[in-house]
Amino acid sequence: MKKIIVISSLLLLSCAQNTQTHPPVGGFLSEKDMSTSKNRAKSLNVTERIQIQDWIRSQNQKFYPMSLNYWVNIENLQKNPRKIDGDIISYKYDIFDFDQVKLLDNSKERKNVQFGRFEELKAVEDALRYLQKNQEATLLVPSVLAFGTYGDSKKISNDMPLIIKIKVL
Repeated sequence: MKKIIVISSLLLLSCAQNTQTHPPVGGFLSEKDMSTSKNRAKSLNVTERIQIQDWIRSQNQKFYPMSLNYWVNIENLQKNPRKIDGDIISYKYDIFDFDQVKLLDNSKERKNVQFGRFEELKAVEDALRYLQKNQEATLLVPSVLAFGTYGDSKKISNDMPLIIKIKVL
């Protein structure tokens, strides 16, 4: 009887296979999956940059590229003094799609936020480092610097480039 139980247990264990259909959360993707994702992101970025540049050409206002890969309507903004981590700033902004439809009902407003502890979109933080008090700017932001592949799970869909109108208070 013991032999039957041992043999049965061994047979059951040898038949059980741990077939993984996808990597675990926090796990690793295969090189092929990483390459596919990387190529998709590059292609999307190129497509969005072309679409944004076409949109800019149709506007009466000029926009200028920033080093972080977004555009702003202020020429030579990066020549302004750059705020450093620890500096305090208050600001508000609104988010629009490229049909200029406002996506969020209320402006996002933050008071006395310390640089280096931001929880904002990278393009917003970058622009704020150069903007002066009471200055306003319009940012044209590719999806990779906005809400990316997942959107905000509310009103901003995935892979959506945005127009952000920002003001330093």
